[in-house]
Amino acid sequence: MIEMLSYEFMQKGFIVGLLLAIVVPCIGIIVVLKRLSMLGDALSHSSLAGIAAGLVMGINPIVGAIFVTLIASVGIEFIRKRFPKHSEISIAIIMSASVGLAGVLSGFVGNSSNFSSFLFGSIVAISNFELYMVVGISIAVILVFTLLYKELMYMAFDEMGAELVGIPVKQINFIFTILTALTVSIASRTVGALIVSSMIVIPVAISMRFAKSFKQTLIIAIILAVVFTVIGLTLSFFVGLKPGGTIVLIGVVALIISTIIKK
Repeated sequence: MIEMLSYEFMQKGFIVGLLLAIVVPCIGIIVVLKRLSMLGDALSHSSLAGIAAGLVMGINPIVGAIFVTLIASVGIEFIRKRFPKHSEISIAIIMSASVGLAGVLSGFVGNSSNFSSFLFGSIVAISNFELYMVVGISIAVILVFTLLYKELMYMAFDEMGAELVGIPVKQINFIFTILTALTVSIASRTVGALIVSSMIVIPVAISMRFAKSFKQTLIIAIILAVVFTVIGLTLSFFVGLKPGGTIVLIGVVALIISTIIKK
């Protein structure tokens, strides 16, 4: 362990990974309880389109991912308002558009290996700028989530009831979608754009089997995400595996075990 942490790229990887392990479950618990698990998937594909756009235009791919994902999140909210009884349509439309855009732009990317590193994550490639960006956005997401904790919890269980008691549901939904977009964007470097949605859902799904309250579910999900991240990054260093895929597979195994333990 000491040898592993003596490398600067592993230090960056652990800082980014542990921050995401705290932030992602905060987003995931609301996404799962609101039955919007595909939202993370749609935004992760949007981040992929942003990454490709960033590489084509010669800017930092994470900046491109944030920009395009924010546009996608606003698009989802816009379409949801047009189809209030079929809100899942907005997710399908944005995902389809993002996949198409990513496919087209990827053909103009000169260094295909750089683009592929974002598909499944890469610890080695984390730059200082990306590290600072992840730290800043993670702190911002945690602060906003803490400030809106009660409102988000109420809305996760009963959105109509929350609106009746005076909670500004539309505005908070919009803010939450922005938070989700930012989280997905910064997770694309370490975890990978194609599998970040799995990290949003799996720790929460496991914790829901054992927790007895919203707060317990959140705490257990964060602990699980931290454990998955530490084990995944350690295995990726010593065995030479892709970190994102390793973290998710550990989570899947844990989910299967939890299902067997508690039927």
